[in-house]
Amino acid sequence: MPAAHRSELPPVHGAVMCVAAPCLVISPEHGQLTGRGIDGIYRSGRRLLSRCVLRVGGRDPVAVQGRSLAADRAVFTATVRTGAEPGPDPDIGVERFRHADGTERITLRSFTARPVRLPVEVLLGTDLAELASVAAGRAGPELPAGVHAAGLRWSTGEAQAVTAADPPPDDALASAGLLRWQLELAPGESRTIELRTTQHRVGRAPAGQVANPLADARAEGDDPRAEAWFRTSVEDLGALLLRDPEEPGDAFAAAGAPWRLGLAPAESLWAARMALPLGTGLAAATLRILARTQTEERGPDLGKIPGPLRGAGAQLPPGCTGTEATLAFPVVLAEARLWGMPEEEVARLLPAAERCLDWLRGALGEDGFLADPDPGPRRCETQAHAHRAAVLGADLLAACGRPGAEEWRERAVGLRERFRARFWIDGPDGGRPASALHPDGRPLPRLTGAAAHLLDTGLLSSGRLAPGLLDRTRAEQLARLLGAPAMDSGWGLRSMAVKEPGHNPFGHRSGAVRAYESAVAVAGLAQAGFEKEAAGLLGGLLDAAEAFGYRLPEMFAAEQRTAGSAPVPHPAACRPAAVAAAAGIHALTALAGIRPDAPAGTVALAPLPGAPLGGLRLSGLRVAGEPFAVRISRLGLGMVEEAADVLQLGG
Repeated sequence: MPAAHRSELPPVHGAVMCVAAPCLVISPEHGQLTGRGIDGIYRSGRRLLSRCVLRVGGRDPVAVQGRSLAADRAVFTATVRTGAEPGPDPDIGVERFRHADGTERITLRSFTARPVRLPVEVLLGTDLAELASVAAGRAGPELPAGVHAAGLRWSTGEAQAVTAADPPPDDALASAGLLRWQLELAPGESRTIELRTTQHRVGRAPAGQVANPLADARAEGDDPRAEAWFRTSVEDLGALLLRDPEEPGDAFAAAGAPWRLGLAPAESLWAARMALPLGTGLAAATLRILARTQTEERGPDLGKIPGPLRGAGAQLPPGCTGTEATLAFPVVLAEARLWGMPEEEVARLLPAAERCLDWLRGALGEDGFLADPDPGPRRCETQAHAHRAAVLGADLLAACGRPGAEEWRERAVGLRERFRARFWIDGPDGGRPASALHPDGRPLPRLTGAAAHLLDTGLLSSGRLAPGLLDRTRAEQLARLLGAPAMDSGWGLRSMAVKEPGHNPFGHRSGAVRAYESAVAVAGLAQAGFEKEAAGLLGGLLDAAEAFGYRLPEMFAAEQRTAGSAPVPHPAACRPAAVAAAAGIHALTALAGIRPDAPAGTVALAPLPGAPLGGLRLSGLRVAGEPFAVRISRLGLGMVEEAADVLQLGG
């Protein structure tokens, strides 16, 4: 959706989402699809049903509860008083089980002491509108319905939808969009009506999902919330997987529901990177997909992976997600190899990674920094991405016997020297990194969450962490800044410090907590040995996850945590979102500090010493293509419980 329409997005923070990409159901908390707003049953971005209103005994049921059961399904509970029994108690229970594939089961149960005859009506309607039109308020009126053999159907010149019922209704009135049954319930008896909404005039449509490449891993520990957060994260990431239209056997993680249920190159890559402990299949497929999009025309963009611009708040112009994806490509390939991506797969993707590095070589400016976009500011996080690509790219080239490794190591050393000289702003409090350099070289002295990327150095062969742009003294100062109240909201890392000009607790780049950036900070702090700050951010993020039912939105308001408060939703945030779901996996596996080198047959552990969540066991992970399980004791000691026979525990 164009950036100009971002502010017009309708609120979705109170919606109950069911996702099994490309299927999506958006329901209000009461469960009645009223035909207003963005509620409805969608497939591949088209709304198949916008209205599904249930009436029992001529009354609207009283909504009691709506809740998600898993990424792809939800249940809505309601009650009805028919007057068959005296007193205020409901005498009919209603449960609506709704699935992302367009199936809904309506179960009515009688609590009366005598038989009851109930008229049940379902009012249906749709506009067959695209989600983008619905969000922009251009959906149009409901379409006239026609009678289907067991329900109703709607069609336009380019689309159609059918809602079929089992058992078939006693009456179907197309002009009113009405299905009607007469049900007789004995005391304690239940009756179920199933509605199936598809794009076809036959039965249930296939979900269209690929085989899930993610391992069904689990977390168990002293803090039961870790298990719930990890499980939900894995489920949500799996629910966002989409087929690549060009190669249907390849899957990628869609950016998020409802607004970005499609490929977002940078976010899809970062999600795949954070999910590497669940296997290398998602990373391999995502890399293949993006390699097919790589620019082949000669010119300054040769080798670059294209991507749209992304807003950066009022302080900076929009950044190019293509730049981020291009720099991430060799990083993800290098780390996926260490986690166990087969060497033949690495070899097939290596030329695309080399082209990414070739693009980086030509894109570096005369000052040795990478502008984003060019010409434009030199962003702090862009230099971190470029440095990581250089260091891990060099490691990858050397391991695969390709030329150029020494060149990229030298370039990384030069970038480190220049960054420390130009980006670090000294001060009496220890200083801070600039968020960017203006094209004329002036630093922008904003403290933002993007600085967390300076601590995310990446993984090299032999389980070594790559060197970072900051020296130890500056890294310690950055850790203090990230762990201080100006940046740590108590629920996660702010995207901009509280007292910076332009701070907005709801601003997606100017204050709001972004789950992905918070997880990057947790992992980076843990790897660098800053136990206190890592544990503080992790605890806040876990508390926020609990408040959101363990399905973290991509961002939420960075209001300061106080006694008895709760995290405040952002009304337009995607939930689930790929990087937010992967953030739970990344943050929790960071506690174990798993550092594999599958080609060398080793795996090392560097758990966070303080064990902030107590004892924790992670099982069903994948290293070298085989199951991997690790246990962290309450003392912060790590022990491998299951691993491939070819792996030895390294130092």
